Amino acid sequence: MTINLTMAVGIAGLYTVGFYLIMQRSLMRVIIGITILGHGANLFLQVAGGPPGVPSFVGEAVPDLMVDPLPQALALTAIVITFALTTFLLALAFRSWVLLGHDEVQDDLEDRRVAVRRARAVEETASPDVAGADTSGEAEEASEDAPDAPEISREATR
Repeated sequence: MTINLTMAVGIAGLYTVGFYLIMQRSLMRVIIGITILGHGANLFLQVAGGPPGVPSFVGEAVPDLMVDPLPQALALTAIVITFALTTFLLALAFRSWVLLGHDEVQDDLEDRRVAVRRARAVEETASPDVAGADTSGEAEEASEDAPDAPEISREATR
C-alpha cells in the first residue's frame, strides 16, 4: 500500500492547527480546535482504510478485492463522538459567557500555589543552608495569590 503524500500533509496540518487552537485561552478557539482534531482523526481513519474497492458482501466479490469496513465504522463513530463533544463544549461555553461575560479560561489559583510550593521545596533541598530560614514570606506570597475576598468585620458576623 502506498501512502498519499498530499493526504499525509493534510492530516498533519489538521492536527497541527487543532493542537495549536486547543492551547489557546479562548473557549471558542478550544472548541474549534477539538472539532478540527475530529476532522483530522476522520481523515486519518479513511486513509488508513486503504484504497477504494468492492463492498464487503460475502459471495458477491472476490475476497482480495473487498474493502475492510472497520475504518468506515470507526470514522462514523468518531463523527458522532466529535459532534456530541462539540455540542457539550458549546453548552459549557455559552454558560460561561452568561455567567462571566467572556470566554477566556482563567488561571487556577490553587495550581499556582502548588507550583510555588514545589519550587520552594526544590530550592530548599538544593541548598541546605536556606532550610532554616524564616518562612514568613511564604504566607505573604500565598495571600498575594489568593483572590480578593470581601473584608467581613466581627460585628457583621454576630
